[in-house]
Amino acid sequence: MRKWKTSALRKGRYSQPNQIYHLVLTTYQRQPFFRDYLLARHAVISLRMSQKSVTTLAFVVMPDHIHWLIQLGEGISLSSAVKMLKALISRKQGGKVWQQGFYDHAVRQEEDLVDIARYIILNPVRAGLCRTVREYPWWDSIYLE
Repeated sequence: MRKWKTSALRKGRYSQPNQIYHLVLTTYQRQPFFRDYLLARHAVISLRMSQKSVTTLAFVVMPDHIHWLIQLGEGISLSSAVKMLKALISRKQGGKVWQQGFYDHAVRQEEDLVDIARYIILNPVRAGLCRTVREYPWWDSIYLE
């Protein structure tokens, strides 16, 4: 498993209002906190609550990480949005929940958002957690019904 230095994850990070980002937030030591039904449900509720500061385009809550496709709003940085979400989710769990830092990819205009959303929500299928995404309850996307 590759270890990332937190400073390396922040290097070159720039928060652009209205920019779309694909984020990955990983649990502390990849512990599968979100196998627990109540914690996974709380994470989904927290993702939906974050709509006040960002527009969520797609997400999936995996046992040990979250993929989150967002469009940043005005007046909030990428780091602030992630910090707020991590804090919301951590309230239910208690103790250390998150790895430091997060992965981000600023989506370029030529990239297809529907393809990125599909990639995100198909994570449970690729991980062998279910046969179809319909069997997995912890995802949502504005692009897919």
